[in-house]
Amino acid sequence: MSAAVKKSRCANIAPILVFYACDEVSENERKLIDEHLAVCVSCAEQLTGERALWEAMDAVNPPAGEINSADALLSQCRSQLAETLDDLSVTPVREHWQPFGWVRRWMALRPAWSGAMLVVFGVLLGAEVMPWLQSGLPSNNNGRAVNVLASQKLTDDQLAKMAVAGINLAPWPNAAPGTVQLQLRAEQPIVLSGNVDDSNMRRVLTYVVENGERFDAGVRLDCLDALKAQARDAQVRKALLLAARKDQNPAVRMKALEALKDSAADDAVREAMLDALAHDANPGVRVEVVNMLVHSLEHESQGSNMISYPKLAGAPENLDDRSDDVQISSSESSAMTSNASVEKVIRTLEELEKRDPSRYVRLRSAAALRQIGPREPQ
Repeated sequence: MSAAVKKSRCANIAPILVFYACDEVSENERKLIDEHLAVCVSCAEQLTGERALWEAMDAVNPPAGEINSADALLSQCRSQLAETLDDLSVTPVREHWQPFGWVRRWMALRPAWSGAMLVVFGVLLGAEVMPWLQSGLPSNNNGRAVNVLASQKLTDDQLAKMAVAGINLAPWPNAAPGTVQLQLRAEQPIVLSGNVDDSNMRRVLTYVVENGERFDAGVRLDCLDALKAQARDAQVRKALLLAARKDQNPAVRMKALEALKDSAADDAVREAMLDALAHDANPGVRVEVVNMLVHSLEHESQGSNMISYPKLAGAPENLDDRSDDVQISSSESSAMTSNASVEKVIRTLEELEKRDPSRYVRLRSAAALRQIGPREPQ
């Protein structure tokens, strides 16, 4: 290989070595890089430096109970990238022929005349045309928005036909915490106002979250913001779990999981997190779940004043072989269930460390296992 050709290949390979070190390249790129590294010493040395940098960064663990800001930033960037790629994949709508396009071009070239004409047109429209149109239409109030308090329950038919035009979490100054205002587009527009503590307001918000395919992702995110303070409510928790498992938008799934963070010790919530680790296609979501599980386990350890999860004193080796007179208290049974849940989390993290396709998720899982520490019986 000539020096010029080698230099040209180095110029193409060197910029993507950092992605090669992070396991973020395609199979074809990996093959080309491997072939080049076999004959290029300088690129091989650069790759060694990139890997050493990753290992040094991985050695720095965040303080217990805190989420690494770098992890959160990377997760957010990955989610925004995924959303942008989804938007770019949509076929653009072809612009139709506009019969009055020449008017717009004429006005753009003559701004002074255009402004004068628009003023005259507006005066004529307001003074003559609008009164004439209003006099020719039957009087009705169907086009006016109706202010409705959340205490007035919407029917199932209204929910099925409504569309959310917007949501305001602080509709007026000095509003009480949890106050929400929704602008609903329906047969008759509705402005629904109330507090998230009201069951009827929660019913509308959870309906939006559970039927995500009908509503904009931004509206779903605002609804999750409003509902996160009520995550202990059974209706709200059901909606959050459904969004965490089924919503098509990774940012919405991550927001739903964040709202469940303080309930991570609950069996249903923990199962949803483990399901996300096993099946969620977005690496940012998986990293966020790992962080929340570590936070949950550390909180449980602090609450029980111990680092490890000891074997219950007096518990038989095999529960099936215990005698009929051996009774297990409810607290012991709860502790045994907690032990089983923790072991399942550890096994899942170990599987991620070995098999996750994202190198960053593997590194974060390994760091999480070190943070959790050994679980030897006492």
